[in-house]
Amino acid sequence: MSIHNENPTCPPTDDWGLEPLIDVHELAAYLGIPISTVYEWRVHGKGPTAYRFGKHLKFAISDVGAWIAQQREPTSELRRPDRR
Repeated sequence: MSIHNENPTCPPTDDWGLEPLIDVHELAAYLGIPISTVYEWRVHGKGPTAYRFGKHLKFAISDVGAWIAQQREPTSELRRPDRR
């Protein structure tokens, strides 16, 4: 499943008209990180917003995309010149 959407203002929907959700394993695989890192982010309030269904965590694709956009570092032009 891809979290990319051609129209970012309108999240993709499934046959029910609901936005698809991904689980912890899919999120970790997409980001190329260990699953334990996703859980650690949750403990520290650093990761994307999740839905809890019993013991299962699910992430809306639009929430993941928004969170990823927030993680972007500033471009080199915006950084202070004395930093490397």
